[in-house]
Amino acid sequence: MTRDRVTSPYGRAAGISLVALLALGCTQPPLPTVANVDLERFMGRWYVLASIPTFLERGAHNAVETYRREGDGTIATTFTFRRDSFDGKTAEYRPRGYVSAESPAVWGMQFVWPIKAEYRIVYLAPDYSQTVIGRSARDYVWLMARTPEISAADYEQFLELIHEIDYDTTKVERVPHRW
Repeated sequence: MTRDRVTSPYGRAAGISLVALLALGCTQPPLPTVANVDLERFMGRWYVLASIPTFLERGAHNAVETYRREGDGTIATTFTFRRDSFDGKTAEYRPRGYVSAESPAVWGMQFVWPIKAEYRIVYLAPDYSQTVIGRSARDYVWLMARTPEISAADYEQFLELIHEIDYDTTKVERVPHRW
């Protein structure tokens, strides 16, 4: 199995560009977050079901984000997907999450030192089965679940939520999954 990593020539340049793009200042007010997050419950495997994708994620299939809490309090993250098809080349990125002192719902996600991109948990189901991650710039958003599928009704409700927090939902793309 072949993998792209941020350290590969292809992945590293793309990662640096992504971080620079994500780190640009926001002109909108901070995106509200959930009141509380039990980080231990949040850890684990999340299927990325839809997003306003970064350029690295365009064409992603079977996208999965996995979080693991480290002893130093940071979040070891592994983001994997297939490029452009279910049989496409596997891409893998390993950014590190830094939980803000402000709230466990606000992280800095670092692809390349020293830049940390904003990561805000704006919705979290009470049973930790579904989440929406956003940014105050309202440029990228991710809908994730513990399962690779959700109902059409749930998906429509998430689109409404994403619209209500001032995102352009015409930019949201479903991520195909086949397991």
